[in-house]
Amino acid sequence: MTQAGCLAANADCMLALLREWKPQVCAVESVIYVQSYRTAITLGAARGSALVPIAQAGLPIHQYPPKRVKQAIVGRGAATKEQVAFMVRARLGLTTTPDHDAADALAIALAHSQAVSSPAGQLGELL
Repeated sequence: MTQAGCLAANADCMLALLREWKPQVCAVESVIYVQSYRTAITLGAARGSALVPIAQAGLPIHQYPPKRVKQAIVGRGAATKEQVAFMVRARLGLTTTPDHDAADALAIALAHSQAVSSPAGQLGELL
């Protein structure tokens, strides 16, 4: 499949998820620094193809830097993926540790929940 085809499929997948789950808000990891321009362009295109349908649906999109998510979940911005996954498992009372991608997504959701429920209403105020 071409890159354009992949981006279209990504957007279609997001539309299907929006229709099925009807979320009220979106929380994502903010753009991360990468050393390769090619990787940055590819990741940016994929990210954009996922975020456009969300924005078109009118959902607020909250972005959190990776270090702040780790700090909110583990208490340390330089935490490893294993530490994040372990803490996600512990905080949610899961019986198994989620894989890294699922743990990252759940960590972002937990960090967002923590941010909006804090008196200051912002993750940055918690750190």
